Amino acid sequence: MADLSAERVRSNLERVRAQIGPDVEILGAVKYLEAEDLGLLADAGLTLLGENRAQELQRKAEAHAGRFTWDFIGALQSRKVRTLLPYVRYIHSVASDSALEQLGRHGGPDTEVLVEVNVGGEAGKSGVAPAELDAFLARCPVSVVGLMAMPPLAIDPEESRPHFKALRELAHSHGLKHLSMGTSQDYIVAVEEGATIVRLGSVLYEAASSAS
Repeated sequence: MADLSAERVRSNLERVRAQIGPDVEILGAVKYLEAEDLGLLADAGLTLLGENRAQELQRKAEAHAGRFTWDFIGALQSRKVRTLLPYVRYIHSVASDSALEQLGRHGGPDTEVLVEVNVGGEAGKSGVAPAELDAFLARCPVSVVGLMAMPPLAIDPEESRPHFKALRELAHSHGLKHLSMGTSQDYIVAVEEGATIVRLGSVLYEAASSAS
């Protein structure tokens, strides 16, 4: 994204904020941005960032120490839990007993995570099955503050609505505050269904005419 600018990000951020209101957290997904580009995001007023790769999160966080709040939003390898914890506010993608084991070893009283739920029941996709969520939450050794989901891939955002609704109902039934759901293609529907955190990439970084 050689033509990325603080002005463009600020304009896109203001447009998204007007669409979703003041209460939903906008997380900038930075998997495809280089560390040297991130200063532009801070200049634009975007200070909550998410990275999909543990090593890259560590590198980018160290390059901009104290400038951003970081969440981990990618597929979680349990052996990376120890690496991530000093750098992140939340891990959004806890979904395995091996991750729970590592959280028990390396987490503390202030560690907070979200549990990823496979709301679409897709074979081979990460996430706890809804029917197994009660037991998984009971086994988690650290504080769970919410749920995260990636619905099945769909062209029409409305196809994701039932999955977002299902996640909201699961969170409500367990008294969990946060719902991390919605990306650039379906964040408006996600917010309508109760998202408290939306994970946005292209809609923040691309020219408004081409951003989805």
